Amino acid sequence: MAMSIRPRRSVLYMPGSNARALEKAKSLPCDGVILDLEDAVAPDAKADARSRIGEAVAAGGFGAREIIIRVNGLETPWGHDDLAMAAAAKPDAILLPKVQDPEQLLVAGARLDALGVPRTVALWAMIETPLAILDIKPIAQSSLNPLTRLKVFVLGTNDLAKETRAALTPGRAPMMGWLMQVLAAGHAYGIDVLDGVWNQFQDTEGFAAECRQGVEMGMDGKTLIHPGQIEPCNAAFSPPEAEVVRARAIIDLFDQPENAGKGVLQMDGRMVERMHADMARRTVALADAIAANA
Repeated sequence: MAMSIRPRRSVLYMPGSNARALEKAKSLPCDGVILDLEDAVAPDAKADARSRIGEAVAAGGFGAREIIIRVNGLETPWGHDDLAMAAAAKPDAILLPKVQDPEQLLVAGARLDALGVPRTVALWAMIETPLAILDIKPIAQSSLNPLTRLKVFVLGTNDLAKETRAALTPGRAPMMGWLMQVLAAGHAYGIDVLDGVWNQFQDTEGFAAECRQGVEMGMDGKTLIHPGQIEPCNAAFSPPEAEVVRARAIIDLFDQPENAGKGVLQMDGRMVERMHADMARRTVALADAIAANA
């Protein structure tokens, strides 16, 4: 049984006000691009950026890259116009900032339904405030309601640090508990979780370490602020070749007719359970999807 999976190893923020950046996004090796109308765009440039993004997304040419539009919050002066533009442009997903309760997702989902947007256009949620962390289970649980279209959590670690006064230290000890809560809730309900950005883009060693940490934690990928971060991020979040080879061997072993009813088998002197075969199928599906997009 083949599993379908979409790689989200590297998702790059690009300001919607920059025409050159929008064009460049079509050639970068990232898995996804967030065309930003919120933090990266000054208030007096938002209307111009909105029409620019709308035209760019409608024109297409982004290939296999997942295209996400980050709108301003619906409580801001720009949010509803942003959502109407995104509804017309039909990106792969719309990213809502500062999601703090399920109601925000239900309101946005209902608005998209009213605008006639097919349910294939997903909603992603920025998790970047203390209230979001405290209410993360009900927010994740709201994905069970198709109206919310909720598919991905994006961690906003800079905002989280600002709102909580926690320091952004190497290793992120002050916020590790919060990040793991978001991962537990997200993965409990089948929601992908993307790690926050690394600010010092010239510190490549620090970036590599935080990518490794994200992989170990179970993040599905990382959000980026600079094209130079894409290649090392892709490398970190791609399953290593040896892991893929072993995963294929585990799947083959459990797929043999004589093993159909068995829950535990021996392979290379180690016990493997059917749970490991399920994990192996995910690894292989991810590796195959990455290869198909290359």
